[in-house]
Amino acid sequence: MLKSLKDYNFQNKRVLVRCDFNVPIENGRVVDDFKIQRSLETLNYLKRQGAKIILLSHLGRPEETKQRSKKKFSLRPVAQRLEELLKEKVKFFPKCIGRGPKKEAQRLKPGEILLLENLRLERGEVENDEKFSQALAELGDVYVSEAFSVAHRKHASIVTLPRLLPHYGGFSLEKEIEVLSKISQDPQRPLVIIIGGAKIASKMKVIERFLEIADHLLFGGKIANIILRVKGICPGKPWPTEEIVEKIEKLNLTDPKVHLPVDVLVSPDPSGEVYVRDTGPGNVRKDEEIFDIGEETITSFSEIIREAKTLFWSGTLGMHENEKFSQGTKGIAEAIARNYDAFKVVGGGDTIAAVRKFNLLDRFSFASTGGSAMLSFLAGEKLPGIEALE
Repeated sequence: MLKSLKDYNFQNKRVLVRCDFNVPIENGRVVDDFKIQRSLETLNYLKRQGAKIILLSHLGRPEETKQRSKKKFSLRPVAQRLEELLKEKVKFFPKCIGRGPKKEAQRLKPGEILLLENLRLERGEVENDEKFSQALAELGDVYVSEAFSVAHRKHASIVTLPRLLPHYGGFSLEKEIEVLSKISQDPQRPLVIIIGGAKIASKMKVIERFLEIADHLLFGGKIANIILRVKGICPGKPWPTEEIVEKIEKLNLTDPKVHLPVDVLVSPDPSGEVYVRDTGPGNVRKDEEIFDIGEETITSFSEIIREAKTLFWSGTLGMHENEKFSQGTKGIAEAIARNYDAFKVVGGGDTIAAVRKFNLLDRFSFASTGGSAMLSFLAGEKLPGIEALE
């Protein structure tokens, strides 16, 4: 059970808020502020309570690069965007631990906000180092988590830091848990699950879970292509790992709740400049690749979506970035939007970006900031970042 923000007096307290500001940045500007906006309810509440707010976040994976370019992985553009959204000054400090951040934190006045530099520029974050966690804890009096999307990570600011301070879940994190629990534990039926995208390994557990509890599973994107490939219905590469092959082989395609594309859009190249044709999966040639679901599949999926009372969607259904292969994702988004009675949840960065591009995000009941964390939660796994708050 998480402790609510409303159960604590934050007046004059230095509050460490672990956010997820891992947002796309181009030419020094944030190009998609969805995750930043999701933190605003908690930040505004803390401001009204007279808290001194210190924001922590990661950006990208600098630990996987040989040169940790501070400019490339800096959160400074996030501070600028946050200023625009809050319409007030947001202080920024180019380090996250040490004497500098400590002094800045101590100088804060009630209601002021300080964003510290990318946690992952310090090795201690990903390595879950105790000394690094202690150094962060010295900056504040209380810890608040608004980072549901990385709650599956055993990183210092996610699992060790909250144990060193009084800790609370933010409003957005609470909402994520409430909504996803509703889908996995007490959905109104029919429950329709739409799974697309490319990463079948990260989605296999949630697929197995929903095979037990969903009324319909609709597959598209590269995941559907891999299933069709392993089942010997169409050619193509790459071939998944042996573990994934074994799980797919157990998938019963005659199960009435399992729905795969009945027609697909194919081309020899991803630009679609040579040609694009709509064909059955069994008629795909060796020199062709599948880039989208076809019209017949869009129609049959839409009929199932129309009857749903609860809908969950993760993963685009084709290469939606290319206009020639965007109709599957757009068609399914529109079908979901037309179902006014259902409780509708969309999750995953690419899927949300696509729905926003089609101007349909406001037609969904909830958009989850989580990717892998969301899928792990729905699969029934314990998330370290949630357990640390309980």
